[in-house]
Amino acid sequence: MTLDQDTARRLRDGMAHGVLSFPLTSFHDDGTLDPDGFRAHVAAQIATGPGAVFPACGTGEFFSLDEDEYRQVVTLAVEEAGGRVPVVAGIGYGWAQAVRFARIAEEAGVDALLVLPHYLVAAPQDGLVAQLEQIAARTRLPLIAYQRGQVAFGVDAFRRVAAIDGVIGLKDGHSDLDRLQRLTLAAPEDFLFFNGASTAEIQARAYATVGVPAYSSAVHAFAPEIANAFFTALRDGDDGTVEKLLRAFYVPLVELRDRVPGYAVSLVKAAARLRGRPVGPVRAPLTDPSDADLADLRLLLTTGLDLVGAAL
Repeated sequence: MTLDQDTARRLRDGMAHGVLSFPLTSFHDDGTLDPDGFRAHVAAQIATGPGAVFPACGTGEFFSLDEDEYRQVVTLAVEEAGGRVPVVAGIGYGWAQAVRFARIAEEAGVDALLVLPHYLVAAPQDGLVAQLEQIAARTRLPLIAYQRGQVAFGVDAFRRVAAIDGVIGLKDGHSDLDRLQRLTLAAPEDFLFFNGASTAEIQARAYATVGVPAYSSAVHAFAPEIANAFFTALRDGDDGTVEKLLRAFYVPLVELRDRVPGYAVSLVKAAARLRGRPVGPVRAPLTDPSDADLADLRLLLTTGLDLVGAAL
């Protein structure tokens, strides 16, 4: 079995029994990296049984990390995972810079890489394919492409992406189910797909109808009790629990998230802090929630935890 095949198998097995965890990157109050806080946070995440861990991605503020900080974050994640779950590190920007991060991740011992949308500019389909070709040619690690923002693959381009040696999967953040269904039908048999929409649980049932039941969960970063209860209910066909959690927790969370740009990350960090997790503040250009929004978040979090028999 090749490295790509073994990693894909481990990820597929993980996706079948748990959500995908995207841990937060811990900072001190002065904005410097907090390695001890991050280690503790990742250890707590892994203890709750996710299918895989994705450090230094969007929720982990990849865009704010320098290369030395990135090295520390991915190395600590690998150490804490200890081979128990796959570790998939984020890489990004243009392909040349992405390769620099990929080499750091290789040295740290991660299992695969999530290629975040490239920086700033829009690009034609040929360029999107070339970006992944350039990265794949320069790393031994399997790649998962991430379509979101300015990255959206058409069927023809996707076929070329899926044929690149080393590309094993696609994370989708567009929630265009018509397009996604066409991509799943055009994919090789063992290609991996997962739902990477913001607050993915909102659309988890819809994604499952086009053959993409796996999803990432930002909620898992601060309330794994809620995230795991939702995952179990969805897997077991417990529509009553799914709808109760959607109505009372997930939909209000999205409404709160949509008040301010960047709250998709900063609300998650604030919720983790409310639970005593050592994650610290967000880094600029993100901002921490206002006092009023923080009060609403505390009430919502308490409600969600009550629903699954847990406490703040």
